[in-house]
Amino acid sequence: MAVNIENLANLLNLTLDAQQHRKAENALKEEAKKPKYSLALLSIVTDAQPLKTRLAAALAFKNFIRHNYVDEDGNYKLPLEEVRTIKQELVGLMISSPPTIQTQLGEAISIIADSDFWERWDTLTKDLVSRLSNTDFKVTNGVLEVAHSIFVRWRPLFQSNELNREVLHVVDTFGEPFLQMLQVADQQIEANKADAAALKGWLETMSLLIRIFYDLSCQDLPPIIETNLQSITLILHKYLSFTSSLFDDEEDEATPLETLKSDICDALQLYTNKYDDDFGGYTQEFTNNVWNVLSSIGPQKRYDILASKALQFLTAVASVRRHAEIFNNEQILGTIVEKVILPNVALRESDIEMFEDEPIEFIRRDLEGSDTDSRRRAATDFLRKLLDNFEMTVTQVVFKYINHYLTLGKTDWKAKDTAVYLFLAIAAKGTVTAAHGVKTVNSYVNVVDFFKENIASDLVGESEPISKVDAIKYLYNFRSQLNKAQWDGAIQPLIQNLGSSNYVVYTYAAIAVERVLFLTDDQGQHILGRADIQPYAKDLLEHLFALVEKDASPAKLQENEFLMRCIMRVLIVLKEAVLQCGIESVLDHLIKITNVIKENPSNPRFYYYHFEAIGALVRYCSGSAQVDLLPHLWAPFSYILQEDVSEFVPYVFQIFALVLELNPSSPIPGDFKALIEGVLAPTPWETRGNVPPLARFLAAIIPKAAAEIVAEKKLEPILSIFQRLLSGKKTEQTSFDILEAVVATFDAATLEPYFGTIVTLLFSKLQSSPTDSFKSRIARFYHLVSARAGDSGLGSDYFIKHAEAIQANVFTPFYLTVVLPTTSQFARPVDRKLGVISYTKTLCESQAFAQRYQKGWGFTCNNLLDLLKNPPKVAAGLGDEIVNEADVDDIGFGIGFTPLNTCKRGPRDDFPEILEVDKWVSEYMKAANQKHGGQIVSFAEQRLQPEAKAVLAQYLQ
Repeated sequence: MAVNIENLANLLNLTLDAQQHRKAENALKEEAKKPKYSLALLSIVTDAQPLKTRLAAALAFKNFIRHNYVDEDGNYKLPLEEVRTIKQELVGLMISSPPTIQTQLGEAISIIADSDFWERWDTLTKDLVSRLSNTDFKVTNGVLEVAHSIFVRWRPLFQSNELNREVLHVVDTFGEPFLQMLQVADQQIEANKADAAALKGWLETMSLLIRIFYDLSCQDLPPIIETNLQSITLILHKYLSFTSSLFDDEEDEATPLETLKSDICDALQLYTNKYDDDFGGYTQEFTNNVWNVLSSIGPQKRYDILASKALQFLTAVASVRRHAEIFNNEQILGTIVEKVILPNVALRESDIEMFEDEPIEFIRRDLEGSDTDSRRRAATDFLRKLLDNFEMTVTQVVFKYINHYLTLGKTDWKAKDTAVYLFLAIAAKGTVTAAHGVKTVNSYVNVVDFFKENIASDLVGESEPISKVDAIKYLYNFRSQLNKAQWDGAIQPLIQNLGSSNYVVYTYAAIAVERVLFLTDDQGQHILGRADIQPYAKDLLEHLFALVEKDASPAKLQENEFLMRCIMRVLIVLKEAVLQCGIESVLDHLIKITNVIKENPSNPRFYYYHFEAIGALVRYCSGSAQVDLLPHLWAPFSYILQEDVSEFVPYVFQIFALVLELNPSSPIPGDFKALIEGVLAPTPWETRGNVPPLARFLAAIIPKAAAEIVAEKKLEPILSIFQRLLSGKKTEQTSFDILEAVVATFDAATLEPYFGTIVTLLFSKLQSSPTDSFKSRIARFYHLVSARAGDSGLGSDYFIKHAEAIQANVFTPFYLTVVLPTTSQFARPVDRKLGVISYTKTLCESQAFAQRYQKGWGFTCNNLLDLLKNPPKVAAGLGDEIVNEADVDDIGFGIGFTPLNTCKRGPRDDFPEILEVDKWVSEYMKAANQKHGGQIVSFAEQRLQPEAKAVLAQYLQ
């Protein structure tokens, strides 16, 4: 059935409605299954529809292409005719579209280019060149936008022969027209100096050309650019100095002139860092030119990005030792601080307005490392680079200004803010990490003394909100420099600042408290632990929840992720002690928040921390009789699953899986039985981010619901999911989690109808260049089957029977080239333990190894003894260290799966009852030897070398 354009446009409009967007998005998923859906979207983009509808169609098209254009192997998922039509239409459509739509279509072109450019789309570059216009900037800018969206992909990539061929193809076709367009744009700018619209358009053309100049040069210096570098530098110089009174009235937004100069500074930074041998002769002149730019711009917001980019170029110059020497002079450094650093670190009215009117935005920009394009960050980086080169001189020069501003700061809090910021800039050395803040400090300063003498009073007394923030931020940045005793004195005043009425003050206090609770010493021990926080944890949590819930609208409630992160951290530090800190109230708050934000999830970081907090409660308190978590969580979580709140579904299944794993011997909770049917349906598995948590939940529920699975004939659908996941490169590892749960749960008779197919699928995958990780998982799977010899009816003979039924003599090469060498490389104790149990039962129970594979018996025994040289010991439980394996700031959010650290499961131990494997091996072998009338000793005598016999004898005594 074809797509109905009118109905599709209506659904796209409904996705913009906060009340109806979820149902509309689900309806769009159904539309996407119809033929030529992508072309229907493009027709809406070109249609006489409202701009918002066209934009929604462009966005939907981009997302559809992202997931449905090619498979993991690069094969088209769409019909070839549809692919051809898309390529024919897309470039022209983007060129003629408004800027907002151009952005979406440009990203779609970039996605297509990732798989097709250049060999499957080798006409594209020529097509773009043919569309360039010397007179119509709108057309030319559209063409250049398309070109840039494709070429910019090269910037972060590592060099390869394939990439070099692609760049060479582009340069061969695009290089000469690019140089010509530089001249055309230059001439048009000159000719249109008095025409605001035309000047703006041609300046944008020049800007795009400079970005493409960067793209073409980002991997290597193309010969055509190297040959014409001097003429290109003349254009760069010209437009760094270019001015126009037509833009003088603008205060806030960067004009095309500032954008162009920013792009030039970007290119200069690339050439300084990468091509100093070729570009070094131009560096001095460009340094002077950029210095003049910085000296001429004012504090208005329109210049922010330009100031930042200019400072980044100067930082690049200071990074090259021979160029850095131009700054190595006390007078020059003083001029730099006075003319460049101070104007760009001083608070402006616009900063204060943001502090007051957009506090959350102020915080996000101000946090260390998050304000990449801010003046303050760029000025700080430049100053720190100078400090790296000339530490003592820079420190002396800057301290004159610090002391000056501290004196002024006694009556002017803005001056004090400048002094504190300058100190922060020169005191920190090296990378400032999210985990530890400043690890290395300037040897010429004392951060603790400076705090006591100049800043501590602002933390505890009445002062301006920004001064309080400076004090808190100081502790936050230098948290690693304070010892345990100093933090014992500082933590209470820090927590008291959570009571401030100022949004930025209490949020920064929450940020600092959370980071201090995360902080560890060199031995990995927390500086402040549970005992330090428990006395006031209940009040702290209640106050944090009150701040989060101050505004109950979904958007405002989840606005401040920093508060929720602090709640999460307090719960992780408290562990089970939260039972004495009002767990019922904590749980009620978390559920209330869930019920509000599930209506319209809008802040991924907030709800990530939120579910981490719930995960902490489940992890540490689910075994307590004091509170039954599951009935409280069931209502909001089941709603999330029923309504398919896609942002939350992966988190819910992680938490539900943890509930099951923490109580391995308890029966399946009644409500969970209703979930099995939904989990076995194909739809949830179509969303990539659902796959790992769904697989984990399924693996956790299989042993608990074994009887129902067999009675209701659900084993086959479970194995169908395994087969589907095994076929995908990105999901093959996850498929083994399900398969291992099946094999660990069911006996041989239950698995008999399916086991031959399972082995066939695995062996087929082994034939096509398997990865080491796949070999590791198939070896572990074999060991699990082998180790279950006994009452279950499984064992190595069971595996051999099914393998040999597929192809005679196939087991021998599998065992010798996959199982034995892979097992010897097992790193995790839990895997090595499984190998020990498997090998031991093979030696003692296998008829095939006793009779048919006599050499294999000896190989197996030798490999067993190698594993027992360092008997694997598996730690019981999940272990506290798992929570801190990855800091939350390292998490990437997006379409993929985001794991919860509090819900991470430890390695799967299928034999937890075996604690000391070497003793178990000895007892098992002695019992088997006796049962089989001395057969083990006899085989050892016949099949082992003397050295191995002697070692094995120790286990048989």
